[in-house]
Amino acid sequence: METLSLDRLGDEIAELSAHLEAATARLLDLIREFDAREGWNTGFRSCAAWLNWRVGLDLGAARERVRVARALETLPRLARALARGELSYAKIRALTRVATPQTEEQLLAVGRAGTADHVERIVRGWRRVDRKAEAVETARRHASRALHVYQDEDGMVTLRGRLAPEIGAVLVHALAAARETLYQRALSQDRDAGPADVSAEPIMWLAPLPVPLKLSMLTPEGARGRGRYWCDRARRGT
Repeated sequence: METLSLDRLGDEIAELSAHLEAATARLLDLIREFDAREGWNTGFRSCAAWLNWRVGLDLGAARERVRVARALETLPRLARALARGELSYAKIRALTRVATPQTEEQLLAVGRAGTADHVERIVRGWRRVDRKAEAVETARRHASRALHVYQDEDGMVTLRGRLAPEIGAVLVHALAAARETLYQRALSQDRDAGPADVSAEPIMWLAPLPVPLKLSMLTPEGARGRGRYWCDRARRGT
């Protein structure tokens, strides 16, 4: 066997490594499609479990392959860098933990500039910053919560508030239940109300109408008088 110079030997190692990374990129493309089409759903719990059985990958490594494959679908720059052998799979694996379409280009530059170990450290720091930013945003939203309920001079009840989504959902359901109770009470008092009035009222709560208009229909008068009018407008999209 011909004895290669050290420079030539190093070049061949680098070249072959680039080919391996390009093959890995192709492998990830295939895994992503196989996962999306649920080719693994033949008695296996997940695509990672199938890879563990069919290819012999460690289950943790298989999960990472699936995760990276899914992530690269929305990160075309990183996907191309791997396919061209410009970035190693180790770097791509780390970068996809934090990369988004908005930060992809910046993180691509990080991957090109540093070693795999350097990239790992930057990603760990990036994730700490993201967690802190998320905590600050959560605290801000928590502090901005409020609910004010008061009665106007004419006796009408006014609600103003800013609630967390899950609490808002509970409030909306509670108002819908209250509306139904009042409507049934009004219906029992007004025997002239027909089936159209009964069916139109619940639809109002699903219609894209301003909340004050919906709340105004919590009264018996609103239930009988304005409910069908606004629901008819919602059906017409006006």
